[in-house]
Amino acid sequence: MGCTALMPSIHTCSHVLQGERSWGWSSSQSLVPLQAAWLGINIFLFTYYFLFFDQDERYFYTRAILGSALAWARASAKCLNFNSMLILLPVCRNLLSFLRGSCSCCRRTLRKQLDHNLTFHKLVAYALALFTAVHTIAHLFNLERYNYSQQANDDSLHAVLSKMHLQNSNKWLNPIHSNQTTVEYVAFTTIPGLTGVIITLALILMVTSSTEFIRRNYFEVFWYTHHLFIIYFIGLVIHGVAGLVRGQTEESMKEVHPQRCAEFLVHKPKECRQECCKEPEFGSIPAESWKWVLAPIILYIFERILRIWRAQQKVVVTKVVMHPANVLELQMQKKGFRMEVGQYIFVNCPAVSLLEWHPFTLTSAPEEDFFSIHIRAAGDWTERIIDTFQQQKLETPRIEVDGPFGTASEDVFLYEVAMLVGAGIGVTPFASILKSIWYRFQQNDQTLKTKKVLRAPWNQLIPYYGFLHVQKHLASPCLISHLSPAPTRVTLLPHATASQIYFYWLCRDTGAFAWFNDLLASLEQKMAESGKADFLTYRLFLTGWDTSIANNAALNFDTVTDTVTGLRQKTIFGRPRWDTEFSALATAHPRSVVGVFLCGPEALAKVLQRSCHQHSSLDPRKVKFYFNKENF
Repeated sequence: MGCTALMPSIHTCSHVLQGERSWGWSSSQSLVPLQAAWLGINIFLFTYYFLFFDQDERYFYTRAILGSALAWARASAKCLNFNSMLILLPVCRNLLSFLRGSCSCCRRTLRKQLDHNLTFHKLVAYALALFTAVHTIAHLFNLERYNYSQQANDDSLHAVLSKMHLQNSNKWLNPIHSNQTTVEYVAFTTIPGLTGVIITLALILMVTSSTEFIRRNYFEVFWYTHHLFIIYFIGLVIHGVAGLVRGQTEESMKEVHPQRCAEFLVHKPKECRQECCKEPEFGSIPAESWKWVLAPIILYIFERILRIWRAQQKVVVTKVVMHPANVLELQMQKKGFRMEVGQYIFVNCPAVSLLEWHPFTLTSAPEEDFFSIHIRAAGDWTERIIDTFQQQKLETPRIEVDGPFGTASEDVFLYEVAMLVGAGIGVTPFASILKSIWYRFQQNDQTLKTKKVLRAPWNQLIPYYGFLHVQKHLASPCLISHLSPAPTRVTLLPHATASQIYFYWLCRDTGAFAWFNDLLASLEQKMAESGKADFLTYRLFLTGWDTSIANNAALNFDTVTDTVTGLRQKTIFGRPRWDTEFSALATAHPRSVVGVFLCGPEALAKVLQRSCHQHSSLDPRKVKFYFNKENF
């Protein structure tokens, strides 16, 4: 979608799946509340269960053999279960779209959490890798301690406990019953050992194949190895069923409490009539992983079923256009397909690959009777699909579509002033917005109202103070700031009432500008005819050029149209000076809420995010810049 928008997948506005969404780490402040809550829960779970297994008297005898490694293993296991419960949720696209639609009136920060689903997915994956390492190392120590205790021949407590299986096969505490047993044997012949090895290998392959280098250059490796998550969850569910780690049972605790009776195990008299002469009984710690992951797995199964069902619906490719710079445009139709500006879809071409799905931003407008995407050659899959359509003869290759899904760009009309920044193919999410504006100008829609009517409690409208309109009961719309007294509930009418839209397009070569020149030229004409020439201000930046292009532009500087694009707006050679641009916007709109939308590289995202922070006023009545980045 977006930026690489035509590329495939999910990685950077840069896409993740080979040319698409940003897997890059986002430091957006909107993610901080979610990070803090997630980190707090992990810290609580680890601390609570570490202290529990380190101090609870039911595991007194277990600690006599294993020491503190027991607490390290069990605490990390709880955190593994918690994060395994979360790892699938950020990639349930239909769930996220539902939540995004259901919280349209909610606070801006809440909606922003959903725009960082992949960042959170990566964060949880890193936590899984960390806790897996802790859990594995702790159990390696445990196996060594089990083995050492089994081979001990003294009268120490851990040695006595390890020999209890000789008296009663059901009262064992040490799972190693032979002096010839090795750690390697246990790791590859027991259910916990074997599944642990499989889970760890699957996780290593998934994490290492998710690096940016692999995603960009060997996307298929990333795509297929990521489906090892099926093996991971199967192994996780059955990992603890054997119950090798045991503790004293509740009934046994009542009869032979370790505080009173532990010493009798080591120094048991020949004739003993005390209660402590009874041997403690032990039971396995029940497997709990399935309880943590059952609901997310069921939810994800429904997600995949819905994707398959939607993918089977017929898609008709109505037009194929080959643009400069090796960019393919596909115009399609699908029964019941409805979209909003800035949304994206997942695309599969069975002729190229039966299993690979890649995300692409929709470049069409909701007002059009078709939906379209642009695909730039940026990897094996994109190159193959471009070749497939170029070589088509009688029959058009079949296309399957899943979506559409929402992104941050959907919120562009919720801001009084919008600043759109696209880098290269990153213009695609904004093409849909600009096309929609063009159609509305063409239809003489002076208010540019959206179709949605949203209802929300009054106290939830504070983030939108000053630029959203509300309808009190059935009265006429009025500004929020003028409502007195404040109603208990209102009907929120999100207007595309942006007083102005600023569009910045950065390209390395002149050929890229040809993609949407016609659209920009039409917009110029329609705005002039409607008397809204300054509604859209756009600036084109050429970041790569040679001397001949620069000289030609200088010689024809006084002409009405630009020599590079043919538009009235002159192309600027070089990169924008963002501090100057933000200062100018803050001066022109001193009391506005400005939405800054980017589809571009992570380096540019950091610059814009910093500028938003620097140029936002602490006074809530003055200008505020809100940063939004394409993240799918």
